[in-house]
Amino acid sequence: MKHITIPTDSFLDGNRFRVVTLRLALIYAAAEFLISSPIWLTIGDNPLKPLLGKLALEAVFVFVAILLAQLLSRMRRQSYGRQIAACLLLSLVSSLGMSLLDAYLYSLIMLAVVVPFSIMDYAYAVCYRMSIFFGWSFLFVALLNHMDVRDRDLKLIASREEALAAQMRALQYQINPHFLFNTLNSITGLVEEGASERAERMIMSLSAFLRSTLQLDPMRELRLADEMALQKEYLEIEKERFSDRMRVRIDIPGELEDAKVPSLILQPLVENAVKHGVGRSSSTVEILIRAARRGDRLNLIVENDVAAATAAGMTHGLGIGLANVAHRVRTHFPEGASLTAGPIEPRKFRASLDMPLILV
Repeated sequence: MKHITIPTDSFLDGNRFRVVTLRLALIYAAAEFLISSPIWLTIGDNPLKPLLGKLALEAVFVFVAILLAQLLSRMRRQSYGRQIAACLLLSLVSSLGMSLLDAYLYSLIMLAVVVPFSIMDYAYAVCYRMSIFFGWSFLFVALLNHMDVRDRDLKLIASREEALAAQMRALQYQINPHFLFNTLNSITGLVEEGASERAERMIMSLSAFLRSTLQLDPMRELRLADEMALQKEYLEIEKERFSDRMRVRIDIPGELEDAKVPSLILQPLVENAVKHGVGRSSSTVEILIRAARRGDRLNLIVENDVAAATAAGMTHGLGIGLANVAHRVRTHFPEGASLTAGPIEPRKFRASLDMPLILV
């Protein structure tokens, strides 16, 4: 799952604003220049003369467009109605000045064919340029609002991801206290019995396991082989507690070792098998961890034997720990994942995870 990072520099801040605004103004001016070119190419006997005036006007337009952008950016928190009214007013003022400059450049460059100043021609030029400036202003207001919406969406996505990460960390760390307390109690018992060597091995195994698990990012995916390595470390600790009655069998095909799974997703299933299988039985209990491929799906299974007394009270359904796992895989794989758990034989319990198969 990818982490969303909000850019530290907003569109409206510093150099980024100036660069983007200049780029847009140049593109807009170039488009207007090309669209209006058939008009000035037909003026006078030499089309190169009006070209110089047109280029000068476009340079002024870029300067004024950037100035308008600065003014409009300060109104981005105002209502749309006020922003549109500002666009109209600024466009009118800008077009009045640009039209006067246009008339002056025309008389200067086209001196031989100059015609007297006409208020009707000036009004036409004002209307034409006002449409150009209003188009630019409206485009920039739309861009500002788009960037505001985009920033809000990114912040919302980031906040949701942070909430999801916190939730997953909580689900991950829920499993640790029970296991830790049980292990520490077992170490205490070994010390009281004088089995210092076994207690030392258990302490070292516990230290290695906690170091590995607490450094994991719950949003990160692991190779199935790496996930199983962590579960083997956990089972080594539990073997010190139940060495006389716990047997583990692992069946992971080599082709599935590179499958990606959420980190520690098997931990609650394996701990559940130890707690309700081995912990409640006085006879030998086998725990089976198996992976299988079903088309484009990965199936992870943890099975364990259960005592007769426990089997009598078994029901289909999920306890708190398994329900957390089910919620976690559904969240991690929105395209579809599930956990089913329950007795499959009179004295056997199975938890089965189904998720998309993603190979490294």
